[in-house]
Amino acid sequence: MISKPRGMTLMSFVMVLVVVGFFALIIMKLFPMYSEYLNLKGVMEEYAAQPNSASSPPANIYRDLERRLDIAYVNSVKKEHVKVFREGGVAKLNIAYEVRVPLFGNLDVIGKFDNTVDLTGRPPSD
Repeated sequence: MISKPRGMTLMSFVMVLVVVGFFALIIMKLFPMYSEYLNLKGVMEEYAAQPNSASSPPANIYRDLERRLDIAYVNSVKKEHVKVFREGGVAKLNIAYEVRVPLFGNLDVIGKFDNTVDLTGRPPSD
C-alpha cells in the first residue's frame, strides 16, 4: 500500500514563511508609530488635568509639553504641530502631525495623527 504524504511541502512552508515575515515586518515598522501616538495622548490628558492649564499662555504650554514629551519618548511632535485655541469659552489643546515610515524600497506608510483635549484643570471623566 502506498501512503499519501501528509503535511506541508518545502515550497508551501517557504510561502507561508514569506507571508508571515511580511506581516511581521509591517508590524515591527508600524508599532513604534502608534506607541508614540498613545504616549502623546497620555501626555496631553495629563497636562489637561493639571491645575491652571487653561490659563497658561501658549508659550508656557508648549514648554511644559516639550518636557513631558521628551520624558515619554515622543520625537515626532514639533512646535508648529501644537495649537492652543478657545472654542466656546473652553481652552483646547490640539496636536496634529504626520509620520512617514519607510517600509522597503520606495514604499512608505504615512500616519496622520490628530488629537484635541479640553484644558479644564480636571481629570477627564470616563
